[in-house]
Amino acid sequence: MEQQPAVVFTTRESKVLAEEIAKHLDLPLGNINFQTFSDGEYQPTFEESVRGKRVFIIGSTMPPADNLMEMLLLCDAAKRASADKITVVIPYFGWARQDRKDKPRVPIGAKMVANILTSAGATRVMTMDLHADQIQGFFEIPVDHLYASTIFVDYIKELNLKNLTFASPDMGGAKRARNYAKHLDADVVICYKERAKANQVGYMDLIGNVEGKNVVLIDDMIDTAGTITQAADLLKERGALSVRAFATHAILSGKACERIENSQMEELVVTNTIPLKCSISKIKVLTCAPLFAEVMNLVHNKKSISSKFLI
Repeated sequence: MEQQPAVVFTTRESKVLAEEIAKHLDLPLGNINFQTFSDGEYQPTFEESVRGKRVFIIGSTMPPADNLMEMLLLCDAAKRASADKITVVIPYFGWARQDRKDKPRVPIGAKMVANILTSAGATRVMTMDLHADQIQGFFEIPVDHLYASTIFVDYIKELNLKNLTFASPDMGGAKRARNYAKHLDADVVICYKERAKANQVGYMDLIGNVEGKNVVLIDDMIDTAGTITQAADLLKERGALSVRAFATHAILSGKACERIENSQMEELVVTNTIPLKCSISKIKVLTCAPLFAEVMNLVHNKKSISSKFLI
Protein backbone atom coordinates (compact mmCIF):
# COMPACT_ATOMS: atom_id res chain seq x y z
CA MET A 1 0.00 0.00 0.00
CA GLU A 2 1.33 3.46 -0.90
CA GLN A 3 2.42 5.54 2.08
CA GLN A 4 0.15 8.48 2.83
CA PRO A 5 1.87 11.90 2.84
CA ALA A 6 2.52 13.55 6.18
CA VAL A 7 0.59 16.62 7.29
CA VAL A 8 1.98 19.26 9.65
CA PHE A 9 0.03 21.40 12.11
CA THR A 10 1.06 23.72 14.92
CA THR A 11 -0.10 25.31 18.12
CA ARG A 12 -0.47 29.09 17.90
CA GLU A 13 2.58 30.09 19.99
CA SER A 14 4.95 27.92 17.94
CA LYS A 15 3.69 29.04 14.53
CA VAL A 16 6.86 30.89 13.47
CA LEU A 17 9.09 27.87 14.14
CA ALA A 18 6.53 25.50 12.61
CA GLU A 19 6.38 27.56 9.41
CA GLU A 20 10.15 27.33 9.14
CA ILE A 21 10.10 23.56 9.71
CA ALA A 22 7.32 23.12 7.13
CA LYS A 23 9.34 25.14 4.61
CA HIS A 24 12.32 22.81 5.08
CA LEU A 25 10.00 19.84 4.63
CA ASP A 26 8.56 21.45 1.48
CA LEU A 27 5.09 20.92 2.93
CA PRO A 28 2.32 23.45 3.56
CA LEU A 29 1.38 24.07 7.17
CA GLY A 30 -2.12 22.70 7.74
CA ASN A 31 -4.91 25.13 8.54
CA ILE A 32 -6.58 25.02 11.94
CA ASN A 33 -9.62 27.07 12.89
CA PHE A 34 -9.54 28.07 16.56
CA GLN A 35 -12.98 29.03 17.83
CA THR A 36 -12.80 30.96 21.11
CA PHE A 37 -15.82 31.16 23.38
CA SER A 38 -16.81 34.04 25.64
CA ASP A 39 -15.52 32.30 28.79
CA GLY A 40 -12.03 31.87 27.27
CA GLU A 41 -12.33 28.21 26.23
CA TYR A 42 -11.33 27.39 22.66
CA GLN A 43 -11.92 24.56 20.21
CA PRO A 44 -9.54 23.79 17.32
CA THR A 45 -10.77 22.24 14.06
CA PHE A 46 -8.53 20.76 11.35
CA GLU A 47 -9.55 22.35 8.05
CA GLU A 48 -8.57 19.27 6.03
CA SER A 49 -8.89 15.49 6.31
CA VAL A 50 -6.23 13.62 8.31
CA ARG A 51 -7.79 10.17 7.91
CA GLY A 52 -5.13 7.48 7.56
CA LYS A 53 -2.26 10.01 7.55
CA ARG A 54 0.77 10.65 9.76
CA VAL A 55 0.08 13.89 11.59
CA PHE A 56 2.90 16.01 13.00
CA ILE A 57 1.75 18.54 15.61
CA ILE A 58 4.44 21.10 16.47
CA GLY A 59 4.23 23.02 19.73
CA SER A 60 6.45 23.82 22.69
CA THR A 61 4.69 23.43 26.03
CA MET A 62 6.15 26.34 27.98
CA PRO A 63 3.82 28.26 30.34
CA PRO A 64 1.08 29.37 30.22
CA ALA A 65 -0.72 26.02 30.40
CA ASP A 66 -2.74 26.98 27.30
CA ASN A 67 0.23 25.83 25.16
CA LEU A 68 -0.03 22.31 26.60
CA MET A 69 -3.83 22.38 26.43
CA GLU A 70 -3.74 23.30 22.73
CA MET A 71 -1.40 20.39 22.05
CA LEU A 72 -3.72 17.99 23.90
CA LEU A 73 -6.83 19.22 22.07
CA LEU A 74 -5.09 18.86 18.69
CA CYS A 75 -3.97 15.32 19.55
CA ASP A 76 -7.50 14.37 20.55
CA ALA A 77 -8.92 15.94 17.38
CA ALA A 78 -6.45 14.01 15.20
CA LYS A 79 -7.21 10.73 17.02
CA ARG A 80 -10.98 11.18 16.61
CA ALA A 81 -10.46 12.10 12.92
CA SER A 82 -8.81 8.69 12.33
CA ALA A 83 -5.20 9.83 11.82
CA ASP A 84 -2.90 6.83 11.33
CA LYS A 85 0.00 8.15 13.45
CA ILE A 86 0.20 11.24 15.65
CA THR A 87 3.72 12.54 16.29
CA VAL A 88 3.90 15.41 18.75
CA VAL A 89 6.93 17.59 18.04
CA ILE A 90 7.66 19.43 21.28
CA PRO A 91 10.86 21.47 20.79
CA TYR A 92 10.70 22.59 24.44
CA PHE A 93 9.08 20.08 26.80
CA GLY A 94 7.67 22.15 29.66
CA TRP A 95 7.11 20.91 33.23
CA ALA A 96 10.31 18.84 32.83
CA ARG A 97 11.88 20.21 36.01
CA GLN A 98 9.23 18.30 37.95
CA ASP A 99 10.90 14.98 37.11
CA ARG A 100 11.05 13.40 40.59
CA LYS A 101 9.46 13.48 44.02
CA ASP A 102 12.09 15.48 45.90
CA LYS A 103 9.95 16.29 48.94
CA PRO A 104 6.67 15.01 50.44
CA ARG A 105 3.28 15.73 48.86
CA VAL A 106 4.47 17.06 45.48
CA PRO A 107 3.50 15.83 41.99
CA ILE A 108 5.85 14.47 39.33
CA GLY A 109 4.62 16.89 36.69
CA ALA A 110 6.71 15.55 33.80
CA LYS A 111 5.30 12.04 34.27
CA MET A 112 1.75 13.40 34.44
CA VAL A 113 2.23 15.35 31.19
CA ALA A 114 3.64 12.21 29.52
CA ASN A 115 0.56 10.26 30.59
CA ILE A 116 -1.97 12.79 29.33
CA LEU A 117 -0.18 13.27 25.98
CA THR A 118 -0.40 9.52 25.40
CA SER A 119 -4.03 9.40 26.54
CA ALA A 120 -4.86 12.27 24.17
CA GLY A 121 -3.61 10.19 21.23
CA ALA A 122 0.12 10.83 20.72
CA THR A 123 1.84 7.78 19.24
CA ARG A 124 5.36 9.25 19.09
CA VAL A 125 7.20 12.16 20.73
CA MET A 126 9.98 14.26 19.24
CA THR A 127 11.72 16.76 21.50
CA MET A 128 15.05 18.45 22.23
CA ASP A 129 17.31 18.56 25.30
CA LEU A 130 14.97 17.31 27.99
CA HIS A 131 15.87 18.71 31.40
CA ALA A 132 16.49 15.13 32.54
CA ASP A 133 17.21 12.24 30.17
CA GLN A 134 15.13 9.82 32.25
CA ILE A 135 11.93 11.64 31.21
CA GLN A 136 12.08 9.52 28.04
CA GLY A 137 11.16 6.60 30.27
CA PHE A 138 7.98 8.32 31.40
CA PHE A 139 6.49 7.53 27.98
CA GLU A 140 5.30 4.10 26.79
CA ILE A 141 5.62 5.28 23.16
CA PRO A 142 8.79 6.03 21.10
CA VAL A 143 10.65 9.23 22.00
CA ASP A 144 13.12 10.88 19.61
CA HIS A 145 15.33 12.95 21.91
CA LEU A 146 17.40 15.42 19.87
CA TYR A 147 20.32 17.48 21.16
CA ALA A 148 21.15 21.12 20.41
CA SER A 149 24.83 20.11 20.40
CA THR A 150 24.19 19.16 16.75
CA ILE A 151 23.55 22.88 16.15
CA PHE A 152 25.95 24.45 18.68
CA VAL A 153 29.14 22.54 17.85
CA ASP A 154 29.57 24.07 14.38
CA TYR A 155 29.09 27.58 15.78
CA ILE A 156 31.62 26.97 18.58
CA LYS A 157 34.14 25.75 15.98
CA GLU A 158 33.57 28.92 13.92
CA LEU A 159 34.49 31.04 16.96
CA ASN A 160 37.99 29.48 16.81
CA LEU A 161 38.60 30.12 20.51
CA LYS A 162 42.09 29.38 21.86
CA ASN A 163 42.46 27.70 25.27
CA LEU A 164 38.84 26.61 25.10
CA THR A 165 37.28 25.33 28.31
CA PHE A 166 33.69 24.16 28.84
CA ALA A 167 31.87 24.86 32.07
CA SER A 168 28.71 23.58 33.66
CA PRO A 169 26.81 26.13 35.77
CA ASP A 170 25.86 23.35 38.24
CA MET A 171 26.61 19.72 39.09
CA GLY A 172 23.52 18.48 37.22
CA GLY A 173 24.92 19.69 33.89
CA ALA A 174 28.42 18.26 34.39
CA LYS A 175 27.87 15.36 32.00
CA ARG A 176 26.64 17.71 29.24
CA ALA A 177 29.71 20.00 29.58
CA ARG A 178 32.04 16.99 29.74
CA ASN A 179 30.59 15.60 26.50
CA TYR A 180 31.25 18.89 24.68
CA ALA A 181 34.79 19.03 26.10
CA LYS A 182 35.50 15.47 25.00
CA HIS A 183 34.13 16.04 21.49
CA LEU A 184 36.15 19.25 20.97
CA ASP A 185 39.26 18.12 22.90
CA ALA A 186 38.94 20.88 25.51
CA ASP A 187 39.08 21.16 29.31
CA VAL A 188 36.05 21.19 31.58
CA VAL A 189 35.26 22.94 34.87
CA ILE A 190 32.16 22.83 37.05
CA CYS A 191 30.40 25.46 39.15
CA TYR A 192 29.11 24.09 42.42
CA LYS A 193 25.98 25.86 43.64
CA GLU A 194 23.55 25.64 46.51
CA ARG A 195 20.10 27.17 46.11
CA ALA A 196 18.68 29.47 48.81
CA LYS A 197 15.22 28.78 47.31
CA ALA A 198 13.65 28.18 43.90
CA ASN A 199 15.18 30.48 41.21
CA GLN A 200 17.69 31.94 43.70
CA VAL A 201 21.33 30.86 44.10
CA GLY A 202 22.64 31.02 47.68
CA TYR A 203 26.26 29.93 47.22
CA MET A 204 28.51 29.19 44.23
CA ASP A 205 32.14 28.04 43.90
CA LEU A 206 34.29 26.78 41.03
CA ILE A 207 35.85 23.34 40.63
CA GLY A 208 38.77 23.72 38.21
CA ASN A 209 41.08 26.43 36.81
CA VAL A 210 39.98 28.94 34.16
CA GLU A 211 42.85 31.45 34.31
CA GLY A 212 43.70 32.57 30.76
CA LYS A 213 40.92 30.40 29.27
CA ASN A 214 38.06 31.22 26.94
CA VAL A 215 35.12 29.62 28.70
CA VAL A 216 31.87 28.33 27.20
CA LEU A 217 29.06 27.67 29.68
CA ILE A 218 26.68 24.92 28.59
CA ASP A 219 23.14 24.46 29.89
CA ASP A 220 19.83 23.06 28.68
CA MET A 221 17.74 26.12 29.59
CA ILE A 222 18.05 29.67 30.82
CA ASP A 223 15.13 30.81 32.94
CA THR A 224 15.69 33.81 35.26
CA ALA A 225 19.37 33.85 34.19
CA GLY A 226 20.42 34.08 37.87
CA THR A 227 22.61 30.96 37.80
CA ILE A 228 24.27 31.54 34.43
CA THR A 229 25.10 35.22 35.03
CA GLN A 230 26.43 34.46 38.52
CA ALA A 231 28.55 31.68 37.03
CA ALA A 232 29.85 34.06 34.35
CA ASP A 233 30.83 36.61 37.00
CA LEU A 234 32.60 33.90 39.04
CA LEU A 235 34.53 32.66 35.99
CA LYS A 236 35.68 36.18 35.16
CA GLU A 237 36.75 36.74 38.78
CA ARG A 238 38.86 33.58 38.57
CA GLY A 239 40.73 34.85 35.50
CA ALA A 240 38.76 33.69 32.44
CA LEU A 241 39.62 35.68 29.29
CA SER A 242 36.06 35.52 27.99
CA VAL A 243 32.80 33.82 28.96
CA ARG A 244 30.03 32.79 26.57
CA ALA A 245 26.92 30.79 27.36
CA PHE A 246 24.99 28.30 25.24
CA ALA A 247 21.51 27.25 26.34
CA THR A 248 19.00 25.32 24.25
CA HIS A 249 15.78 26.79 25.64
CA ALA A 250 15.48 30.57 26.22
CA ILE A 251 12.69 30.76 28.80
CA LEU A 252 13.86 34.22 29.99
CA SER A 253 11.40 34.88 32.80
CA GLY A 254 11.51 37.65 35.40
CA LYS A 255 14.61 39.87 35.13
CA ALA A 256 16.47 37.50 32.82
CA CYS A 257 16.97 39.94 29.95
CA GLU A 258 18.20 42.69 32.29
CA ARG A 259 20.63 40.31 33.99
CA ILE A 260 22.02 39.09 30.67
CA GLU A 261 22.45 42.64 29.39
CA ASN A 262 24.36 43.64 32.55
CA SER A 263 26.39 40.43 32.87
CA GLN A 264 30.04 39.82 32.00
CA MET A 265 29.05 37.33 29.29
CA GLU A 266 30.29 38.17 25.82
CA GLU A 267 27.36 36.37 24.24
CA LEU A 268 24.40 34.11 24.98
CA VAL A 269 23.57 31.64 22.21
CA VAL A 270 20.14 29.95 22.25
CA THR A 271 17.85 28.11 19.84
CA ASN A 272 14.34 29.11 18.77
CA THR A 273 12.48 26.30 20.57
CA ILE A 274 10.67 29.10 22.45
CA PRO A 275 9.76 32.50 20.93
CA LEU A 276 12.31 35.04 22.23
CA LYS A 277 10.86 37.46 24.80
CA CYS A 278 13.41 40.25 24.38
CA SER A 279 15.81 41.47 21.76
CA ILE A 280 19.22 42.45 23.10
CA SER A 281 22.53 42.49 21.31
CA LYS A 282 24.13 39.81 23.52
CA ILE A 283 21.60 37.13 22.51
CA LYS A 284 22.17 35.18 19.30
CA VAL A 285 19.50 32.74 18.11
CA LEU A 286 20.39 29.63 16.07
CA THR A 287 17.47 27.90 14.43
CA CYS A 288 16.59 24.29 15.22
CA ALA A 289 14.14 24.08 12.29
CA PRO A 290 16.43 22.26 9.79
CA LEU A 291 17.30 19.59 12.38
CA PHE A 292 13.66 18.94 13.31
CA ALA A 293 12.66 18.89 9.64
CA GLU A 294 15.37 16.36 8.76
CA VAL A 295 14.44 14.06 11.65
CA MET A 296 10.70 14.33 10.90
CA ASN A 297 11.41 13.37 7.29
CA LEU A 298 13.57 10.41 8.34
CA VAL A 299 10.97 9.20 10.84
CA HIS A 300 8.16 9.47 8.29
CA ASN A 301 10.21 7.44 5.80
CA LYS A 302 11.13 4.86 8.47
CA LYS A 303 14.86 5.59 8.32
CA SER A 304 17.46 5.78 11.09
CA ILE A 305 18.06 9.13 12.79
CA SER A 306 21.32 8.15 14.51
CA SER A 307 23.39 10.31 12.13
CA LYS A 308 21.78 13.38 13.76
CA PHE A 309 23.46 12.77 17.11
CA LEU A 310 26.94 14.32 17.41
CA ILE A 311 27.41 14.17 21.17
